[in-house]
Amino acid sequence: MPVISARDLSKAYGAEPLFENVSLTVMRGDRVGLLGINGTGKSTLLRVLAGLEAPDTGVVERRRDATILYLSQEPSVDAERTPREIVETGLGEWKTASARHALVSRSIEEGGATPELLQEQAELAERIERLGGWERGHLVDSMLERLGVAGIDRPVGTLSGGERRRVALAHILVANPTLAILDEPTNHLDAETIAWLEEYLVEEHTGAVLIVTHDRYVLDAVCGRIAELDRGTLFEYQGGYGDYLEAKAERLAHEQRVESNRLNLLRREKAWLLRGAKARSTKQKARIQRAQALTSAQPNAAPAELDLDALEIAVPRTGKSVFELHDLQLELGGRALVSGLTLYVKSGERIGIVGANGLGKTTLLKAIAGELTPAAGGVVRGNQTRLAYFDQARAALRDDWSILDNVAERQDAARLGAGVVVLGERTLEVRTYLEHFLFDGSKQRQSVGSLSGGERARVALAKALKSGANLLLLDEPTNDLDVATLASLEEMLLAWPGSAVIVSHDRYFLDKLATSILAFEGGGKVVQYPGNYSTYRRLRPEPARPEAAPERVPQGAPRKVDESPQAKPLTQAERRELKTILDVIAKAEERVSGIEHELAQPSFYATRAHEAKQLGIDLEVAKGELARLMARWEELEARVAGGAR
Repeated sequence: MPVISARDLSKAYGAEPLFENVSLTVMRGDRVGLLGINGTGKSTLLRVLAGLEAPDTGVVERRRDATILYLSQEPSVDAERTPREIVETGLGEWKTASARHALVSRSIEEGGATPELLQEQAELAERIERLGGWERGHLVDSMLERLGVAGIDRPVGTLSGGERRRVALAHILVANPTLAILDEPTNHLDAETIAWLEEYLVEEHTGAVLIVTHDRYVLDAVCGRIAELDRGTLFEYQGGYGDYLEAKAERLAHEQRVESNRLNLLRREKAWLLRGAKARSTKQKARIQRAQALTSAQPNAAPAELDLDALEIAVPRTGKSVFELHDLQLELGGRALVSGLTLYVKSGERIGIVGANGLGKTTLLKAIAGELTPAAGGVVRGNQTRLAYFDQARAALRDDWSILDNVAERQDAARLGAGVVVLGERTLEVRTYLEHFLFDGSKQRQSVGSLSGGERARVALAKALKSGANLLLLDEPTNDLDVATLASLEEMLLAWPGSAVIVSHDRYFLDKLATSILAFEGGGKVVQYPGNYSTYRRLRPEPARPEAAPERVPQGAPRKVDESPQAKPLTQAERRELKTILDVIAKAEERVSGIEHELAQPSFYATRAHEAKQLGIDLEVAKGELARLMARWEELEARVAGGAR
């Protein structure tokens, strides 16, 4: 049953349309991910579907009894109200039904058990169950706490932008609407909270979800369908993110074959015309018309993507040590953020930094960059270390300057000369360099203050990478970037010979890039773990979980019958995982065997003794990953054996 159905939508700002003839249907319970590079119109399409903006053409039909709630990237909330008050409004329907159920139940108890009242009581009980159950009164506080909103009884106007987004998200989750339309809900959430949100949307949220997110793990775990805005057209793919990648590759390959066939036919028809064919017969006239149509047809140009690999960014040589932290102490307002941290960073390392918001991750980057003085201890940078700092607020950009001015680092660069960028042995004009970041000549003259969040991030990235640094400090680099840009950035960093320290909530990004994880655990405690984010999750101590209070069911509510415990059904993503996990286990076993064989070679300690410590760490990480995969395989198989298909 459709919750929302859109047909033939078009929308344009100025002469160029954002999208044309877009149709999309979201059924009850659907989980749909919406992708597209920055600037293609994803947020505009969401606003049109939510009824906040009218399409130029087309129609949107919404189910009459459906509740549709929309989380924008910059939500508008009442600055005078408290987070608790705002989120409580999401329980309006539940409160009304609960109050009426209590009134009807009291009338029945007092002797008025008419068939009509008994029927109404049963209908209200069913409605309350559908809205989330009998114990939802506690949900407001627990939801705000889980999303990291502190001070829930102070005015929202005193909160940061990130906290206001989390309040708006909490309101939608508590309301449990028929359709939740979420525009980048993972922005300003730490990795642990994103993992919780992913699980909540799969296990707890009963309505449909239409979500724009760059978090590829969320897309794979939550979504059963992916829609992509590409060159003004909407393409749909069944399955999660992995299925989307495979199906899109097939579609693009088909487009290339079609275009190649068109060009081959065009060459043959032109050759025929050049031989002096005369339009004497109907057949010849038709062939000439076909040749003219082929000539005038516009090719279906491939989508533009960030092209960082082609830049072949080189870095200056570094010493053996990039930087060191010696018994570092960082404080804020008398509160210890980092206590006694000692760290040695070597060339080529990529350190991911994780932890809840407010624990001091950005403060640590600023200390490494020399922008603040530690309370105690010190930061020692190598003599040949040159760093570039990509800050979360993109504060190095001047909003009143153009893109070209910001990257050229001089005002009015278009008139005075933008200069060049030196990349190792290659030299590029700044204009040419910016084209690799998807900024053509006309776009380069646009002021930075008018750009979207993703475009600002690309400008800041271009400025940081041109500096000739061999150490990158990246604070939430994935915020506002689309999935295609993220993939290009990952490939560049994997091939980049420099070092990087990365604060990120993107688990996929850290799994692909990090050589170790620096975890902020609260109270000034910072611990380094070998390997990527998944290895860190396996190695870290499991946090204690409070026991859930028993559910209280009001009189007149239906009683749950005790049932024998059943295995939780496999999600779609877990079914795909089970199909491939044995291949992954085999590769993990090969990795362990390979390291063990290397360490067992008689010549190893004679020629490579200096590598023994790192290989030992690699072996422990590999064994741990193999154990995790085996345990996961056994868990999935046990659930299948228990009938959870």
